Amino acid sequence: MIDGKSLALKLREGIAQEVSLLEKTTGIKPGLAAVLVGDDPASAVYVRNKKIACEKAGLYPEEHLLPASTTQDTLLALIAQLNADPKIHGILVQLPLPAHIESKAILQAVSPEKDADGFHPVNVGRLVEGDPVFVPCTPKGVIHMIDSTGLDISGKQAVVIGRSNIVGKPVAMLLLHRHATVTICHSRTKDLPSVVREADIVIAAIGKPFFVKADMVKERAVVIDVGINRLDNGKLAGDVDFDRVKERAGWLTPVPGGVGPMTIAMLLQNTLESAKRFAEQ
Repeated sequence: MIDGKSLALKLREGIAQEVSLLEKTTGIKPGLAAVLVGDDPASAVYVRNKKIACEKAGLYPEEHLLPASTTQDTLLALIAQLNADPKIHGILVQLPLPAHIESKAILQAVSPEKDADGFHPVNVGRLVEGDPVFVPCTPKGVIHMIDSTGLDISGKQAVVIGRSNIVGKPVAMLLLHRHATVTICHSRTKDLPSVVREADIVIAAIGKPFFVKADMVKERAVVIDVGINRLDNGKLAGDVDFDRVKERAGWLTPVPGGVGPMTIAMLLQNTLESAKRFAEQ
């Protein structure tokens, strides 16, 4: 099992040391602003966890909790204010946004130099070119988890199940830059199980509980489960049938306690890296 909690804890300890050193030598404390519009319970928990993680690592957290009735213009004005605030080095707009707000316009309004999530088109382009400034947090965490197994990604067959802009596409790009042969599977993929069966590395990110079965997984494959699904009984489950796949996979991430903690750790790391660049300027 790849223990995301332990890996994230190690990362956060290292980040805390770097934050302390940066503040001592430059007087700059990395600052992360989280913006939440509306009262989505899952989003509220996620933002709260990010704030706690920031405080533990010595970063400056700033929360902006706005009602669901907030207009797009009001939100754009807040982002402009955060873009200009020297205390803030990373800006996170929690998705999803209410239906009356155009997510694309909001994400594009965030300064590319403070885009801690790596969603701005400028940062997406940099990632595609292989010269990223901000790497999206979940894909960055996924690569770190694969590296923790000792597997050399170069030359391996990798299958990414899901083609979202947040996980599927960027993680495929990161794997490609590490010289893996990458296949992206989705709802239109013909005979998806047979494609997955050839993979040395499987990334499941589609939001369907227990979708990846044991007979779809190659013996000793590394399987990273990005899915977080709420079942009818209230429990959380991943996209992978953990209990059965664990008998076949070489490495496997649990849900919860796998990719989730790594995502938050990488958000802190992105904010720290942004603050370092600010200090150099």
